[in-house]
Amino acid sequence: MSIAVLISGGVDSAVVVHKLKEEGHDDLQLFYIRIGMDNDEGDCAAEEDIEMCTLIAKKYGLPLEVVSLHQEYWDNVMEYALRTVKQGLTPNPDMMCNRMIKFGYFEERWGKDFDMTATGHYANTAFVGDTKYLAMAVDPVKDQTDFLAQITYDQLKHLMFPIGNIPKEDVRKIAQEVHMPNAYRKDSQGICFLGQINYNDFIRRHLGVKKGPIIEIETGRKLGEHNGFWFHTIGQRKGLGLSGGPWYVVKKNVHDNVIYVSNGYGTAKQYGKVLHLDEMHFISGNPWGDTTEPVDILFKNRHTPILTKAKFTHLHDGEWVIESENDVQGIAPGQFAVIYDAQGHLCYGSGVITGQKVE
Repeated sequence: MSIAVLISGGVDSAVVVHKLKEEGHDDLQLFYIRIGMDNDEGDCAAEEDIEMCTLIAKKYGLPLEVVSLHQEYWDNVMEYALRTVKQGLTPNPDMMCNRMIKFGYFEERWGKDFDMTATGHYANTAFVGDTKYLAMAVDPVKDQTDFLAQITYDQLKHLMFPIGNIPKEDVRKIAQEVHMPNAYRKDSQGICFLGQINYNDFIRRHLGVKKGPIIEIETGRKLGEHNGFWFHTIGQRKGLGLSGGPWYVVKKNVHDNVIYVSNGYGTAKQYGKVLHLDEMHFISGNPWGDTTEPVDILFKNRHTPILTKAKFTHLHDGEWVIESENDVQGIAPGQFAVIYDAQGHLCYGSGVITGQKVE
C-alpha cells in the first residue's frame, strides 16, 4: 500500500513515520506543505521545519517533497478568516485549512496518487456497517476531531491517523526512545500554517485599528477603549486591559464598533443553553435520517476536552438547534459547534452557530 505522509517538523508526524515503518509499510512518500508569510519578513519557522523534516526523511531513508500551496491558502483560508472577523463573527481557520488545503488541494494534486494519506492528527476512524466515521482519539486533551469536523466523506475515506490510539505522553516517549531529531521540540501553537505569527498582529496588518468604547452591559458605563471589534470574540476574558476583573466580552455592536462586557466569573451574561446552527455538515451522512424528533448528542463549541450533553433537533430549512444540558460559556456567532454521538466516540460533523442571546 502506498502512503503519502504529511509531516510538519513536529514530533507527532515524526512518530507517524516511525509507526508506519515499524508496521512494515515501505512505500511511503513524505510531504511538507509550505505556506509563505503575508509580508516580507521571511519564513524562518518553515526553514526550521523543513530542516527537521529532511533529518527525519534521512533517518528512515524516505523521499521528502516540499510542496507549495501558498496562493491557495491565502485565497481561501485567510480570505475566509478575515471576511468572517470583519463581520464580527468568530472564524475557525484550522478547520477550513484541513478541509481546503491539507485534504483539499493537497489531495487533488498529490495525495490522489497514493492509496492513503497519513497525518499526525490525534483522531481515529471507525466503521459502522460499511460506513467510515471520524472517531475520537484516546487522549481527550489532545483530540483533534473538532478541527477535522468539516472534512468531506471522500477525504475521510482516504485518511489514516496512526497515532490516534496513543496518548500524547507516549508519543513523546517513542520519539525519545528512537532518538528522533525533534524529540524534545515544543509543540507549535500557531493557527494552522501561520506558525509563529501573532494573531493580533496579523489582524492589525489586514484590518487596521479603529478605536471604540468598551461598555459595561448592565450599566451602560464606558470602562475603556478597544482597537476594533475584530480583535475580540464573545466569551473572551484576556486582552481587554480593564482593571477590577474578570471581565468577559458578552456582545458586540459591529455597526457602531462597540464591545459590551460583564463582570465576574459567574456572570450569567456569558452563558447560554440554546445554540442555533446553520450550514450543518455531516461527514458520513446524517445518522438520524429525516427525523425532526430531538436526539441525544454530545457537543463542543470550542477546542476543549470537555463534551457537553444536549438534545439536537432538526427544525426546517436546514436549521438545527442544540439544547444544552449545562450552561455553555462564550457562545459566539461564526463558531462551529461540533457534534458527537451520545457516547462521545464518533464525530458526526459540525455546523455554524448563527446567534447568541444577551438579555
